[in-house]
Amino acid sequence: MGEKIHLQTPLSNEDTKRLKVGDSVLLSGIIYTGRDMVHRRFMETIQKGGDLPFDVKGQVLFYVGPAPARPGYPIGSCGPTTSYRMDKFTPMLYEKGLRGTIGKGKRNQAVRDAIKRYQGAYFVATGGVAALLCKSIKSAKIIAYEDLAAEAVRELVVDNFPVTVGNDCYGGDIFEEGIKRFGGTSK
Repeated sequence: MGEKIHLQTPLSNEDTKRLKVGDSVLLSGIIYTGRDMVHRRFMETIQKGGDLPFDVKGQVLFYVGPAPARPGYPIGSCGPTTSYRMDKFTPMLYEKGLRGTIGKGKRNQAVRDAIKRYQGAYFVATGGVAALLCKSIKSAKIIAYEDLAAEAVRELVVDNFPVTVGNDCYGGDIFEEGIKRFGGTSK
């Protein structure tokens, strides 16, 4: 297993250009959360010419609906959500300057093309380790869409948040690489 790459958010083009599929990354800084309903609202806001609740340029969006925080903790368990549910909204966010997304599972071709075109990255967080992931989150606050409860947009301060590069800005795809290397199908 290779060395982990430490990255500080917001991410730059130089940051994403050094990433390759399969790289282990530790993210530190601020990341944002959002799932299905947040993405729908983002799309509606963009279509109406409005401003999103945070400047997406260089930012990373984590697909998660965290559990309520236990006393003394900033957030509860927070495992990644299946990413394909956001695929129809994601290319427009990369176009607006989003630099990365975090989730689980494959992305569609339109998202992979947007990642390549706008020099972004898709990070895979391991499902099933939600209680472990929350230990890398130092603070969490709702910044928009409080009515969505667990799905509200949160600003998270993370320290060494562990992810793996699933799609890089060169068109690489960890799921296709795995099939080539180990066999199987993409379905």
